[in-house]
Amino acid sequence: MSYYIGILDGHGDVWGVSIPDFPGCYGGGPSAEAAIADVTSALRVFAGVIAADGEPMPKPRPFDELRPDERPGKDESLVMIPLLLDKGRTTKANVSIDAGILEQIDAEAKRRGLTRSAFLVSAAVDKIIASR
Repeated sequence: MSYYIGILDGHGDVWGVSIPDFPGCYGGGPSAEAAIADVTSALRVFAGVIAADGEPMPKPRPFDELRPDERPGKDESLVMIPLLLDKGRTTKANVSIDAGILEQIDAEAKRRGLTRSAFLVSAAVDKIIASR
């Protein structure tokens, strides 16, 4: 997984994150954690469009390669943002899950109009994003 430098700015209940390697890709929220989760989701979509267009993906730059105007200011912080990019192909995986939990997964997936696989992927992506 690749990680990109993000610039976190905010206070109180207004926070934002920008990614210098992806101009125009931003996220925001009422907390730093929410803004980071939002920009991680935005980066996934942003990079997906780039990949679908056949364009090359920007390589993550180290801090010392950022221009002075791309570096954090006095009240800003650096954060690392993971790129969760789909490969465009599915792969079968054999996993073991308790039968009762699997029933609950299937019921919730059905309630949301999703397949079991789509529900599990969505839950996994949400968990990965929330853990950053």
